[in-house]
Amino acid sequence: MQETAVSEKKRVVVLLSGNGSNLQALLDQEHNHSYQIVGVISNVPEAYGLERARQHKVAALGLDYKVFSSRGAFDQRLVEEVKRFEPDLVVLAGYMKILSPEFVEKFAGRLINVHPSLLPEYKGLGTYRRVLADKKTRHGCTVHFVTPELDSGAHIIQASLNVEPTDNEESLKQRVQAMEHQIYPLAVHLITSGRLQLKGDKAVLDDHPIDPLGYQLQENALELA
Repeated sequence: MQETAVSEKKRVVVLLSGNGSNLQALLDQEHNHSYQIVGVISNVPEAYGLERARQHKVAALGLDYKVFSSRGAFDQRLVEEVKRFEPDLVVLAGYMKILSPEFVEKFAGRLINVHPSLLPEYKGLGTYRRVLADKKTRHGCTVHFVTPELDSGAHIIQASLNVEPTDNEESLKQRVQAMEHQIYPLAVHLITSGRLQLKGDKAVLDDHPIDPLGYQLQENALELA
């Protein structure tokens, strides 16, 4: 894939709450793609993801929810800070605070998330534990547009793998995250290059609606055909 000139790249803001491994993947691959990370914001000021951003000379901001007088005050400040970066796309990368409907509406169609399950199965937290408890044979991750309803919105890409008899929560998490680190930069590139859009309630790739479950990829084949 050819490099895109910085001046042509679309502006991306990342929201996170923790380690920032998906941010790292986005940063590592941005030179090959049509986006540039211009800002990183965390609701946890000590989140290591902010340090990852600083190491790449990307603007990093911690917004401590506890110092705000109300949820509304925090949400208003978050909107203001995101808008300050003039983003073309807002990417949730392990952002653990539920966004307000007003925030989601403000950035509708340019707000995406990656969730560690094959949505619509296993919304919410604890996906690895629940999958193993249910003795599922397949697991994976889903990149999707964000709507006010938790872990909903049009699917973009889904990547799946076989759950091995030897898997535990940590090993399954590591395998799924390895897929996230490939498909999330790909999804961001597809959107910022103009190939993929949200039209109504459907994700459309190259003018063709994507399967409702998302473009399907496998652990050993994580590139578009």
